[in-house]
Amino acid sequence: VQLQASGGGLVQAGGSLRLSCAASGRTISSYAVGWFRQAPGKECEFVAAIRWSGGSTYYADSVKGRFTISRDSAKSTVYLQMNSLNPEDTAVYYCAADRGGNIATDEYGYHYWGQGTQVTVSS
Repeated sequence: VQLQASGGGLVQAGGSLRLSCAASGRTISSYAVGWFRQAPGKECEFVAAIRWSGGSTYYADSVKGRFTISRDSAKSTVYLQMNSLNPEDTAVYYCAADRGGNIATDEYGYHYWGQGTQVTVSS
């Protein structure tokens, strides 16, 4: 499975961005897909995840109510809609897939990773 993340950019505080994670190589209908982020000098942090089958979701407390994860089966793409962004959301965002379909908040639970996309929120 190959994952291609995109959609990052520079936005002012209070603004919105939508990240995309496009999957290719094989069907991921039994997978779970998560988003993680890493800011300079900080550890990798779980953001959100979705189970492809059934669509159940899970969010980190820091983004709950502001971020929404969703999937488009026809496009094999997972989205992360990010609203009410603040400077603390600045990081490189990565998408990852777990072929076992489990929603994990630990990056070690994921088997495939995309390249990162930079999100910068200015104050």
